[in-house]
Amino acid sequence: MARALVTGGAGFVGRHLCAKLLAEGLDVVCVDPLVADTGARHPDLWLLPSRGAFSFVEQDCRQFFDGSDACFDYVFHLAAIVGGRINLESHALCVAEDLAIDSGMWRWAARTRPGRIVYFSSSAAYPICLQSAGNRRRLTEDMIDFSKPLGTPDLSYGWSKLTGEYLMKLYVERYGGEAVAYRPFSGYGEDQDLSYPFPAICKRLLDDKGAEEVFVWGSGHQCRDFIHIEDCVGFIWKTFRTLPTGSSLNLSTGIATSFIAFAQLVGEEIGWHPKISGMTDKPEGAFFRCGDTALQSSLGLAHTIPLREGVRRMLDCLQLSSSRETKAEMAALYL
Repeated sequence: MARALVTGGAGFVGRHLCAKLLAEGLDVVCVDPLVADTGARHPDLWLLPSRGAFSFVEQDCRQFFDGSDACFDYVFHLAAIVGGRINLESHALCVAEDLAIDSGMWRWAARTRPGRIVYFSSSAAYPICLQSAGNRRRLTEDMIDFSKPLGTPDLSYGWSKLTGEYLMKLYVERYGGEAVAYRPFSGYGEDQDLSYPFPAICKRLLDDKGAEEVFVWGSGHQCRDFIHIEDCVGFIWKTFRTLPTGSSLNLSTGIATSFIAFAQLVGEEIGWHPKISGMTDKPEGAFFRCGDTALQSSLGLAHTIPLREGVRRMLDCLQLSSSRETKAEMAALYL
């Protein structure tokens, strides 16, 4: 039975990946310190019966790497300091701690030599100069090429992920290791933390239903490539063993949606049509971030969950959660 290590495995992407690996019969060791306000959830809240064996280590992965020489067939490295745009902009040096996390993993890998490493990079690693209002392009994997001059990535988080990919290059070329990287775009799912725009905008429109005007951050014209977590995990499962070592792959749909258009879609699904305006005192991030899908298509990958269906799923989840909270509040009145 293949054995996989998943760092950051209790986070949003990590727990979906753990569930997929277990369902496919892999044995999984999940390492996560369950830091507050990161969206991490204890496995007791999401783990379902599966074919594979599961063990949970509540620990910072750096401590795990320092104390473990265990052998793994696969390593899925998701551990990172994450959060919404305000966190990235206002706590930039905290995010730079990702450098220590990644360097610890690569040093451990050089010592223990696991079968294959799957490194989770980010679309934030792409040059920000290609994502402006005047120079917007769908981002192709070859736009990050360490043999050529590189553009500046997005904030310290982008720098850390770009550096992580460079360390992967060194690990493959200098140590003979096997490793691949994925660059997720704006992944979302029903259990995502509200610090991210997809669930936050859906909840805002639910809460403000009936208002004449609803606001989104930035100008509202900034665009993102929204991809459901099920498609992300599906793409990874289909390709992580066969991608050429040292290569990287987008996780994207190739469809750019502005925040205003997204909020309008949410409003339609709720049944109303408010005016959607931007909040220029709030951060906007890159103006146009969308992933090219040509390489994905050549590998037989195509997203299966349209944006409207994703919105419906999110709204159903939020409404169910709100209903449960209301019932709990009512019950408390009679205690």
